Amino acid sequence: MKELKDVQSLDYQQGEILLFDKPLCWTSFQVVGKIRYVLCKFLGIKTKNLKVGHAGTLDPMATGLLVVCTGKATKQIEQFQYQTKEYVATLHLGATTPSFDTEHEIDAYFPTEHITRELVDEVLSKFVGTIEQIPPAFSAVKVDGQRAFALARQGQQVDLKTKTLVIDEIEVLHFALPELKIRVVCSKGTYIRALARDIGVALKSGAYLTALRRVRIGDFSVEDAFDLGQYLGQFGVELQEEEFGAKLSDRKNRLSQKKDFNKKL
Repeated sequence: MKELKDVQSLDYQQGEILLFDKPLCWTSFQVVGKIRYVLCKFLGIKTKNLKVGHAGTLDPMATGLLVVCTGKATKQIEQFQYQTKEYVATLHLGATTPSFDTEHEIDAYFPTEHITRELVDEVLSKFVGTIEQIPPAFSAVKVDGQRAFALARQGQQVDLKTKTLVIDEIEVLHFALPELKIRVVCSKGTYIRALARDIGVALKSGAYLTALRRVRIGDFSVEDAFDLGQYLGQFGVELQEEEFGAKLSDRKNRLSQKKDFNKKL
């Protein structure tokens, strides 16, 4: 495990593997861009002269483990991408959103009175093993050379191909309608947002994610990850509130819908 106090002495050009706890509302691309900019400024080189990449995208509304590689270590990215991943996800039952998370407003409501813990256990067991999954329209999957999310935001119909995935484990951590919290261990390419959608359908209701946290990739754990702000602070860089404050404010507005919905139950 790398110590925070030693980050300035690491050989970023030769290659380093860094673990970060991605903040809420940041895209994985933004995290990589920020790190590349700060490191290049510290090293006194142009940004084009330092390779920096991540080993698996996290949605903006997700937090948790993001593996970032620099220099020659970027050659290992594909290897890390194929490793098993573990998530903790919180689902809101009885409603859906276009993106299957809180990035968009609720677009439909569904009954939940029939949902019991026994039904939840029965339904979740059907998702363990090899499954077929259609990625969300609001995703980075390419359609005719364009990202699906770009087409979806334009209001275009997005038809995505089914993907074969493996879910190794699903464990219920908490259940109290309308909230369901689960732990998921799965293969590369699994969209937990899409899993939430499919769980909602299988429960003869609806569901979307209110929280998602990646806690493990292979042998890498989020417990060993750097806090992004503290890491950048070692280089004399402070994260400005305006960099993500507006996004956090927008998310609070969206979550207020959830509170209003709870009152209806």
